[in-house]
Order: sequence, then C-alpha cells, then structure tokens
Amino acid sequence: MSTTLIETRNLTKRYGEKVAAKDVSFDVHGGEIFGFLGPNGAGKTTTIKMIVGLLQPTSGTVRVAGHDVQREPLLAKAASGYVPDTPNLYAKLTGRELLRFVGDLYDMDRPTVTRRIDELLRILDLTAAADDTVDSFSHGMQQKASLAAALMHDPQVLILDEPTVGLDPKSARLIKDILRQMADRGAAVFLSTHILEIAERMCDRIGIINRGEVIAIGTMDELRTLGQTGGASLEDIFLSLTGGAEEAAIAEILK
Repeated sequence: MSTTLIETRNLTKRYGEKVAAKDVSFDVHGGEIFGFLGPNGAGKTTTIKMIVGLLQPTSGTVRVAGHDVQREPLLAKAASGYVPDTPNLYAKLTGRELLRFVGDLYDMDRPTVTRRIDELLRILDLTAAADDTVDSFSHGMQQKASLAAALMHDPQVLILDEPTVGLDPKSARLIKDILRQMADRGAAVFLSTHILEIAERMCDRIGIINRGEVIAIGTMDELRTLGQTGGASLEDIFLSLTGGAEEAAIAEILK
C-alpha cells in the first residue's frame, strides 16, 4: 500500500454564515496524480489554501507527509511545494537569484542549490533568461519559474492550482511530463484544473467538489459507475454530478 502524503479530515472553512468548504475529507497517496475539480466558487482554492497552510480551517485537520499543518507548519511546508494559480514572485530578482533565495529558505547547502538551479533552468527551458529579472518574464515563463521554485527542494508533495493556464502547448506538455515523472518517483501530486481533458488524461484519481462539499472521488471507471454514465468522458461525468448538464444543453441550443 502506498504512503498517504495528504490527508484531510472533515476540513471546514466558514466566513460568517457562508460555508466555503464543508467536511472535506480525502487522501492522496505517494505515486499518484490526484485531480481536484469543481465549478467556479465550489471551494477548490479554499481547500488548497488550507492544505498549504495559507488559511486556517474553522474545523477539521490536514496532514501533509504525516505532519499536522496547524501543529507542525514548518515540517509540513518543508515537505511540500506549492504553485498558485497566479505567480507571486519577487519581480526584481533574476530567475537564478529567485531560485537561490528559495534554496536558502529550505536551508539547502550551496553546492546542491547550484546544481539544482542549473538542472531546473535547463529542464524548464529557462536557462537563456536565468539572469533576467522576473518582471521581464512572460506569464508562461513566470509560471515555469514558480514551478521551479516549488521543485527546488525536491518535495514529497506538490500542490498546483491551475498550473497550465496561459501556457503555450509546448510548455503545458513539459509541465505535464514533469508532474508524471514526480509521481512515478513516489511524490504525491495534487492538481486543480478547469481543463477537464488534462485531468482525464493525467490523473490517476479525481475528486469533485461542489458547493463546498466533496461529492465524488475515484478513478475514471469508478466515477463512470457513480455517475451512471457508461463510457462517458470526464466532462459528461462532471456535468452530470454537478448539475451542469442542463446548462450545457441550453448553451448547445443557443449556438
């Protein structure tokens, strides 16, 4: 049995009367890519921010690599890497300086930092821009720099919120290949995306959240059984489970 590297139990976040996430419970294991899907406002980003320690849950627990995120935040964060939907990078640092700074934050020794920087710049096709400041990078380059920063310390857990938004096809394919390689080496990859084709092709298991509650978790075959959709695509399953099928039919009529 593979190791559980992300574990949420009854994770809830309230803002006054509004419930952004309610009793969210799931596990993500080492060696798998777990897709996390939901309509806009369903609670995806709220859940992700609780997992990475940016939001404190109203109730419930999160464990990352065996560490309680609230009680052992430094250990949990040291075991994980996070790529937000919008890169927030130090604009006046060069790409190389940014990665060196991240390596120092994780207390990596200098030879390892230097080797890792060169390796990541090469893999992500950023070597030519390594000594340019981040504010001169395109959105796609900033997205890749954000991923490089998250990978600097070779984390056990990688959490990504819409990692391929705004990327050209070559860059998107590169990132998908990197994520698959990480999972194959035993890491847990947690991926939120609106692009259902990416989730269907990449993810070993998928969780669907709607109105703050997880309504389905499983492989594609398990989701087809749950949604009673036969050989349907993930889009069909998603619309069936989240109540979007009627809206999709209306949109088709209006074309």
